[in-house]
Amino acid sequence: MLGSTHGTLTTDFRARVEACGETPRTAVHSTAAPSAQDAAALDVSGRPLRSDVPDLDRFFRPESVAVIGASDAEGRPNTGITRQLIAWAERVGARVHPVHPTRATVFGLPCHASVAALPEQVDLAVLLVADPLPVIEELAESKVRFAVAFASGFAETGDAGAAAQARLSAAVRRSGLRLLGPNTNLNAFEAFRDDLDGPAIALITQSGHQGRPVYALQELGIRLSHWAPTGNEADLETADFISYFAERPEVGAIACYVEGLKDGRAFLLAADRAARAGVPVVAVKVGRTETGARTAASHTGKLTGADAVVDAAMRQFGVIRVDGLDELQDTAALLARARRPRAEGVVVYSISGGTGAHFSDLATEAGLTLPTLSQAKQAELHQWIPEYLNVANPVDNGGHPVGDWRGPKIIEAILADPSVGVLICPITGPFPPMSDKLARDLVDAAERTDKLVCVIWGSPVGTEEAYRTTLLGSSRVATFRTFGNCITAVRAYLGHHRFTASYRSPFDDAPRTPSPSYRKAQALMRPGRQLSEHAAKQLLRAYGIRVPREQLVTSAAAAVRAAGLVGYPVVMKASGPQLGHKTELGLVKIGLTSASQIRDAYRELTDIARYENVPLDGILVCQMVERGVEMVVGVTRDDLFGPTVTVGLGGVLVEVLRDAAVRVPPFGEDQARAMLTELRGHALLEGVRGAPPADVDALVEVVLRVQRMALELGDTLSELDVNPLMVLPRGQGAVALDALAVCR
Repeated sequence: MLGSTHGTLTTDFRARVEACGETPRTAVHSTAAPSAQDAAALDVSGRPLRSDVPDLDRFFRPESVAVIGASDAEGRPNTGITRQLIAWAERVGARVHPVHPTRATVFGLPCHASVAALPEQVDLAVLLVADPLPVIEELAESKVRFAVAFASGFAETGDAGAAAQARLSAAVRRSGLRLLGPNTNLNAFEAFRDDLDGPAIALITQSGHQGRPVYALQELGIRLSHWAPTGNEADLETADFISYFAERPEVGAIACYVEGLKDGRAFLLAADRAARAGVPVVAVKVGRTETGARTAASHTGKLTGADAVVDAAMRQFGVIRVDGLDELQDTAALLARARRPRAEGVVVYSISGGTGAHFSDLATEAGLTLPTLSQAKQAELHQWIPEYLNVANPVDNGGHPVGDWRGPKIIEAILADPSVGVLICPITGPFPPMSDKLARDLVDAAERTDKLVCVIWGSPVGTEEAYRTTLLGSSRVATFRTFGNCITAVRAYLGHHRFTASYRSPFDDAPRTPSPSYRKAQALMRPGRQLSEHAAKQLLRAYGIRVPREQLVTSAAAAVRAAGLVGYPVVMKASGPQLGHKTELGLVKIGLTSASQIRDAYRELTDIARYENVPLDGILVCQMVERGVEMVVGVTRDDLFGPTVTVGLGGVLVEVLRDAAVRVPPFGEDQARAMLTELRGHALLEGVRGAPPADVDALVEVVLRVQRMALELGDTLSELDVNPLMVLPRGQGAVALDALAVCR
């Protein structure tokens, strides 16, 4: 809100307004202090366990708006922006106050020389100036709640721009107001159709043009409620808008175009809030390739993050990631409007056997469940469909039944089957009057059922009455133009409801206080150094992770005594703080069965270490563990999300096959088990070629204990690599045969 008695515009600001006149681009903004309960909800590392929900009501529906740098001079960029803002303010019922140091009026409205001269406090200030930084302090003095900065030339331009954006961010934090932008656009002030009803899509984009296809869904009868163009996110970010939209009663789905995440933790907390509320979040996230990541960084100046981590984090918290803007349109539209599924089964119904078979192949390969209809149901369908046609699923009616009274009977019978939750009818091309009647019958059936009815209208023209009026005129039928988009959307729809039905926030169970293991581990950490294998295994032992029987020795005689205690056969390895891959240097000897072999191995290992100039803290004499599945479990730090936990096939296979799954802590046992099923080599854990099944429960327990290490030691542990972790046959546990740990 604006005060009324603060000075005039500074000389610098006056010069900027007059010189640059008008500089387009958009931004959004909001403030919300965390509640006492939320503020107290911190994990073991002191990070929040709940997202703050910014109170953006006054941004999207302000009572008063100041347009700083307003203009009505023809040919000035700011003139068009001012005109659009005045029209938007009229639609939302806001009063507009133009601000310009040299104008008396703008578009007939009284113009004020400064923010301080405004006749009332304002909710939203729109900054049409090249450099918003000096204006922020004036807005803060006047207690403005939100500001939008259109100006470009910040983090998207390189180091100098990033430094300027950092100064802007710091000023905003000091001010208490909330800023959208810089490097944003006018999308937040678009005109939304108010003649559409039903659940709406809320849209978040970092590149305004990329949101146009979703905005255009209004022309197909799909409601849009908000558009947040976040730009460079110097303050307000994608996560803020997800948290806000997830609690809006009119929002049925949130569609996002994300180039880079500002804060990985904030994004996950926001996604968690949406998952708790059951509101689907559908996102296009740029950065799957190096080229995409590089381009995104140059556009918004943000880290794109390791894409595998981003992908896993999104799945972990129920964010539906799609690749194309057309997929974003169709998936968000379906999720916003469709009711909760009654069953997982999908039936494909067509007037062509070839069409049904083709679509069924694609759907099955994508993971959709196409149940075989019961013999009783098939007999019922054959009352109206010739006996020689397949009705098991897909259902082929041969064409002619669609044209008469039999068509509605067939559709009704399919939807009445309790195993069916979704009916999909691909119409590859218009074939009037048959396709017209089929479309009408499907729409009528959709109005009578609580199950999902989807139609794929494959005509390249799209001007047909059956498509434009019948199908698009229905709020109950989900209409697609391609097989692929339909399959993507239906899979996301079923997956979202399956996910939210059993969702339990991992933040609810995140540790709040350090464990006794943490205190033991802290004594082992060496800031800035890599631990020796012996010290790394002590770290594992502190967290209850089993390691082989072993002793660290510094003489051949001690090695022989240790082998007797450990039990033959043994493994001998050099142990030192600078050793990584010991095998390549010949610093591992396996299968030693006698005292003479022990003495020879000790001499050889120390000679190699001396020759390679590798300092040792001793030689490890270890129990030899042979029978099991070699896995790797590790911790790495991601630039966006912090500590992450990885599990995969171990030994040399981790480098050759790169078969690994990753999660961002915190996560529960269900996610730990899901990591294992994602591995291409998962069958090895189940037992192949006569090998017994591995102790998967023990492996899951190790993953969860490593996660605890990541959470508690995240600020001091840079990397942990347990490789190999030998997973023994079922009931026998898992043993960490080697470990590498690097301290920060």
